[in-house]
Amino acid sequence: MMTRTQLSFEAEMLHEARRRARRLGISLAEYVRGLVAADLGSDEPAVDPSAVFNLGRSQGSDIARRKDAMVAEAFSGQRE
Repeated sequence: MMTRTQLSFEAEMLHEARRRARRLGISLAEYVRGLVAADLGSDEPAVDPSAVFNLGRSQGSDIARRKDAMVAEAFSGQRE
C-alpha cells in the first residue's frame, strides 16, 4: 500500500529531478521512490540482470576468457 506524502525541493533541484525522471521514462514519484529504496538498501538489483543475456554473437570477443569479469561489470552498472 502506498502512502501519500509531501516533499519540498529547491526549484532547480526539482526541475533537474523531473528532467532526469523524464529521460528515464518514469514519473517523478517513481524516481524519488527508487532513490530512497537504493539509499535504504533495497533488495532490488541496481541493474536489470537481463542486460547480460541474449547479447547476440560474440564476433570474436574474449567472452570465453573474461565472462566472469564481464558479468560482474554488467551487474555493477559500469558497462555502457
